[in-house]
Amino acid sequence: MKTILRGARAILPEGIRQTQVIIADQRILDVTDHADPAEGDRVIDADGLYLSPGFVDIHVHGGGGRSAMSGKAEDTVILANAHAQHGTTSILPTTLAAPIPTLLRAVEGIRRAARMPCDATILGAHLEGPCLSPAQSGAQSPDDLIIPAETDLSPLLDAWPRGIRMMGVAPELPGALELGDQLTRRGIVASIAHSNATYDQVLAALPHGYSDVTHLYSSCSGLIRIHSYRVPGVIEAGLNLDELTVQVIADGKHLPLSLLQLIYRCKGADKIELITDGLEFAAGELKEGTVYRQLNGMETVYEDGVMKLLSRESFAGSVATMHRCLRTMVSAGIPLVQAVRMASENPARRVGAARKGRIAPGMDADLVLMDEGLNIRMVFAMGRAIRDARDPGKQRTDPQ
Repeated sequence: MKTILRGARAILPEGIRQTQVIIADQRILDVTDHADPAEGDRVIDADGLYLSPGFVDIHVHGGGGRSAMSGKAEDTVILANAHAQHGTTSILPTTLAAPIPTLLRAVEGIRRAARMPCDATILGAHLEGPCLSPAQSGAQSPDDLIIPAETDLSPLLDAWPRGIRMMGVAPELPGALELGDQLTRRGIVASIAHSNATYDQVLAALPHGYSDVTHLYSSCSGLIRIHSYRVPGVIEAGLNLDELTVQVIADGKHLPLSLLQLIYRCKGADKIELITDGLEFAAGELKEGTVYRQLNGMETVYEDGVMKLLSRESFAGSVATMHRCLRTMVSAGIPLVQAVRMASENPARRVGAARKGRIAPGMDADLVLMDEGLNIRMVFAMGRAIRDARDPGKQRTDPQ
């Protein structure tokens, strides 16, 4: 039995085209101008709706009240299911800096979750740290940061061969270049993360496999002046070097629209990966002005679509979904086709998820139907409808 999405405005790499998309056996069977249903086929009238590839979030710590750091496979499934309701059909649960035994438990929990029934495909694990710069620790625990040259990370990297897809490292740390070589040999993306490196130090890291920047502008060194000389940092390297892709938290809070426009102008559509960097409160119902205690014990307040420290002097974390990130980019004037690419194809390609992120024959049937206002109407994960809000009596407007 096949499912035919009839009349959808499919968002394809080359543009938007009204078409019929046929799915069967968890895959996209065909993208065609005409399809004749056979007996037993399901036909969905998608006339006037946008059809996007399912979103791919390669940097997300939690959601639905759960965190990947718990080490419990059930928690990872819950957080993935929560994000799936907002169109994220592939997810890379992400750890935080922590003692190695804690990270081993977290990776094992993600590994077990990847074999369990889940609405989103769990692509593997993303290690954000613990080899990060104390000068750019941000919300990471400074007590859990380590120097690569002083610690054997092989047990951690051996914990899930071919399952650990990305690791964030500050390349200026002693031993970080050798770690980059090791990550590259293992097929793990080496991302410049929480780094205080200079531009020249970033250049020196490129031959050692560093090819990505974690949440550009957030916990990244920038231009400073030393005596009479201006010294650029990670931000300028990320914007200027073609060898680097960049992750961008597009929740509309961490970066103003003007900076999103600048990043797009510098990197183009192919080298930006939208991420949520979402904490456990992401993809859930939150009440404005309410104080929430995070799983690490930190008290934060939810205001204006973001978590803040009680002092209001700093953000305490993102609560975004990828759908919100897509809408933010469109509101910044980025064409919808390009914004969708940043939320789907680019992150999928970055971590080697070859059957994710595009609407084409042979790809996984991960799809999102949206109306003219970019409100989600249906979500398909591996061909299965996991959300259907087309009934006007049941529809809700997705939050900005």
